[in-house]
Amino acid sequence: MLKKRKKTMTKRIGLFHYNSPVILTYVLLSFVALGLSWATNGFTNTLLFSVYPCSWIDPFGYIRLVGHVVGHANFEHYFSNILIILLVGPMLEEKYGSWKLLIMLLATAMISGLLYKLFAPAGVAALGASGVVFMLIILSSFVNLQQGRLPLTLVFAVVFYLGREIFYSVTEAQPGVANIMHILGGICGGIIGYVVQKKK
Repeated sequence: MLKKRKKTMTKRIGLFHYNSPVILTYVLLSFVALGLSWATNGFTNTLLFSVYPCSWIDPFGYIRLVGHVVGHANFEHYFSNILIILLVGPMLEEKYGSWKLLIMLLATAMISGLLYKLFAPAGVAALGASGVVFMLIILSSFVNLQQGRLPLTLVFAVVFYLGREIFYSVTEAQPGVANIMHILGGICGGIIGYVVQKKK
């Protein structure tokens, strides 16, 4: 019996194959957000693409709950996150399907954004795809569970990434980096991966 493949919204554009539409669209949206931030001297990042404690009557605050994962502080910040997303994301989109992955990304953004808004110190903003990166890394460790095997390389990646972030959050070794967002992303990836795998 042939195994049914997950539905992905793939599309051909001339010679190119838009093979991972959710991941590629996310990468492009993040690049546009970075360009807007550069053109406006950071104004659009503050308005739309970062999350921080603010009034619940601020309409842009609700956009920022999700928009913070699209924004980046600079090109170095953008490229360090996007390279990992481009390496890990397409495999997961192929595995789970475009719609499921989109829901996972939005859930991670919303949960981490909401918790940061509620508990972060006043005047401290967080932005970037790091939470999504951690979610994808941990989620990828569930890919081979069907065969009863867990790739040791991914176990090491999870331990090193989350261990580093917990260390930084406790020691404040990297001020200005929202380590809690990274940890929340990893936790979301673990929970989502477990729930999705249980339903198989």
